[in-house]
Amino acid sequence: MADTSISDLDQQHLRLLPIFHYVVGGMLYLFGFFPIIHMILGILMVTGVLSGENEGDEAALKVMGCIFLLLPLLFMLCAWTLATLIIITGKKMTMRVSYTFCLVIAGIECLFMPLGTILGVFTIIVLSRPSVKSQFST
Repeated sequence: MADTSISDLDQQHLRLLPIFHYVVGGMLYLFGFFPIIHMILGILMVTGVLSGENEGDEAALKVMGCIFLLLPLLFMLCAWTLATLIIITGKKMTMRVSYTFCLVIAGIECLFMPLGTILGVFTIIVLSRPSVKSQFST
């Protein structure tokens, strides 16, 4: 039978992981602002500030402007949503609730190299320990 009492090392890991989640979430919020330049360029294209010399160019420019407007917007929303979920995961780990939620977000974090992968793998390793799992309320 495995010992489910939590060790000092597990306590330390459960104190550090939420801090790292807050840091990575904050960095992802900042990273989500990068496409604003493309979005502004798209707005300029759609409004006609960057107009072409003939009608064909202007129509193509508006289509391209829509692409330059929508894709960065989609990227920013995805980045900010993931950043929010990562910060919520840090908070839930601090409160020792929602074990499955924390594990799922850790798995999603693994997709974003290099910091997300490192944080996700370490989170999965720590959460997989029986002593840590027993600390989470159902």
